[in-house]
Amino acid sequence: LAGSVGTTAVSGRMDRLVIMPDRVLVADYKTNRPAPARIEDADPAYVLQLAVYAVILRDLYPDRTVEAALVWTDGPRLMAVPQAMMDAALSD
Repeated sequence: LAGSVGTTAVSGRMDRLVIMPDRVLVADYKTNRPAPARIEDADPAYVLQLAVYAVILRDLYPDRTVEAALVWTDGPRLMAVPQAMMDAALSD
């Protein structure tokens, strides 16, 4: 994935991208052991990474909702990242 967030150029590799008629889901696999029990306890860098991907994907798919999730291999567990949390990560 390549694009920009504000004036910053970004290039990264997404672990999983699911494109559906009405939404797009980007997921990133993490191997932390133990995995956090709550999204609020996830490493802020992980949330920022997904927030950046979501910004670029919204430009590519303006007609779809973009959602993000962390997939913890310790479990395994899928953890949605709320939009408000991604917005906060981008504003820090």
